[in-house]
Amino acid sequence: MSLDNTRYPDYSFNMKLTLQIQLLPDTGTAQKLKATIEWFNEAANWLAQKAFERKLSNKFALQKLYYSKLRNLFGLSAQMAIRCIAQAVEAYKRDKSVQPSFRPTAAVPYDQRLYSFKGIDRVSLLTLEGRVLVPMIMGDYQREQFGYAKGQADLVLRKDGKWFLLVCVDIPDGTPIPVTDFIGVDLGTANLAVTDDGETFSGNTVENIRQKMSNLRKSLQQKASKLARQGKRPKNVRRKLSLRSGKESRFRRNTNHIISKRIVEKAKDTGKAIALENLDGIRKNQKKRFRKPQRAKLSGWSFFQLRTFIEYKAKRAGIHVEPVDPKYTSQACAECGHCEKSNRQTQASFLCKVCGHKDHADRNAARNIRAKALCQQA
Repeated sequence: MSLDNTRYPDYSFNMKLTLQIQLLPDTGTAQKLKATIEWFNEAANWLAQKAFERKLSNKFALQKLYYSKLRNLFGLSAQMAIRCIAQAVEAYKRDKSVQPSFRPTAAVPYDQRLYSFKGIDRVSLLTLEGRVLVPMIMGDYQREQFGYAKGQADLVLRKDGKWFLLVCVDIPDGTPIPVTDFIGVDLGTANLAVTDDGETFSGNTVENIRQKMSNLRKSLQQKASKLARQGKRPKNVRRKLSLRSGKESRFRRNTNHIISKRIVEKAKDTGKAIALENLDGIRKNQKKRFRKPQRAKLSGWSFFQLRTFIEYKAKRAGIHVEPVDPKYTSQACAECGHCEKSNRQTQASFLCKVCGHKDHADRNAARNIRAKALCQQA
């Protein structure tokens, strides 16, 4: 079967990605970098206050009024002062009803006048005390994309004390593959993803870790509250909470990368496009659709991140991704089309009341997602 592909002409675009490159500054350099980002964010807070008081969201007007004073008060270089003004204005524009606030160690934007790469193992960064040369390390993936590095980067100090440079890269997309068929993908909580041919990415390990993290977080929060009631400062407990939060986030991200890579590889190997559930608004409606334990599972995983990873990896490979309405995909029979709620007997079991078709519920849903995508393309 040949599908109409006129909506997806045969030309390429450039896609923007962000590379995370770890920096390895020595103790002295790390102190200079930390002092720079702290002063930058202090300056951004001062400037955001001025913008809020004057209701001023024009970058050039703010620059005209406060550029010289900003440099004198905080010792910023000319270009760093320009970036600081832009940062404050962007934050104020997002919500003009509140005064923006920046954490002392919030990420600091570096444009190409403030940083430059010296080969693939060092980068020069401007600080309040001049330029410093910082060693950096990259994995194989970062090395492959490094040649496309372009434009602004963000200097980040993570909560565990590690330094990173988040670099924007502009990568050309792959040549689009004609759409002739789809791999249907059902996203869920018991199984994070299931394809229409039955390949399953189980959520059991993920759920065990989520529960473990949740219990630990609850215990630490209770301990922090108890210390606060006793008039003590729960500083160490809060630090542990912060570190745990970062660890859980990195685990989710890594798992989503693994799943998305496998799905895109399958599509590339079979020459198919990918059909995904359009899950926009799923969190808004979760109280109506899911019981409380299920809502905890749903909120504990980043389905939007997983979908985003699949989409950008597919785009790089020239594979089309078709979003479909997930309504009734779990209740309709993939064989005869009969739809009723009781078809889905349990979370894992599907049995059609009319034709007797029996299948794993998630695989049946993935087949329905594929069928919807084929209808949309016909």
